[in-house]
Amino acid sequence: MSFPAVPPAALRIDTHAHVFARGLPMADVRRYTPAYDVTVDEYLARLDAHGMSHGVLVQPSFLGSDNDYLLQAIARAPQRLRGIAMVDADVGLAQLQALQQGGVVGIRLNLVGGAPLPDLRGVWHDTLTHIAAMGWQVEIHREAADLPLVLEPLLALGLNVVVDHFGRVDAALGVDDPGFGYLLSIAASRQVWVKLSAQYRNGGSEGGARFARRAWPLLRRHFGVDRLLWGSDWPHTQHESVTDYGDSWRRFEALVSDEQDRRRITGETAAQLFRFG
Repeated sequence: MSFPAVPPAALRIDTHAHVFARGLPMADVRRYTPAYDVTVDEYLARLDAHGMSHGVLVQPSFLGSDNDYLLQAIARAPQRLRGIAMVDADVGLAQLQALQQGGVVGIRLNLVGGAPLPDLRGVWHDTLTHIAAMGWQVEIHREAADLPLVLEPLLALGLNVVVDHFGRVDAALGVDDPGFGYLLSIAASRQVWVKLSAQYRNGGSEGGARFARRAWPLLRRHFGVDRLLWGSDWPHTQHESVTDYGDSWRRFEALVSDEQDRRRITGETAAQLFRFG
């Protein structure tokens, strides 16, 4: 797949959303089973309604490593969409290359909710080496306390790492969570990006907003706007009653009050990492 250049002024990128349908094969082990469908056309309509130029579709954990629906969705608007897939540790190089041809630019390890930590130095090593050589990213969704265990082997391989949802801190600790402190400490590696997404996954609607207000200046100081991203987390699975797409964007606007910062985060930073330009 070729990735056409996009004029910087036109860029406004949502880096985290999902599409799925109830009739699709589901992973045998999953934390959640959707009771509704969300299509790529619905997502594109939301991008249009909120002035977004591009979007990134992240494979939901409950669909496992069958990325067919993700690839079909990207194919509906290949110039506007990229994908983050889920793969098994023994995925072959040819399969990774086929995903890349379909618009995929990285993989996600969704390890939240007590999922066992993968053997990143063992059975995953060859696959991660291929991913590093391809210039892909690895997205991590794991509680902050375990970030050192997950990120250290990835950084040692020279991988670009994206940490989901502010790092998923312990709501009772907020910015005092040692895992959040570790996240700040590795910013100097320049291998790590953080998604300013899903505030509500860090202590509910109000608690998450309070945490985000304290976290934002620390993240900006340590990472800079060239290592921070925004994602809607649409359709906000398990939190649909507390937010919607417009609310997600308004919370980001309120959090990142400087327009130049917002433009850099949703424009150049995201475009470079997700290969939109």
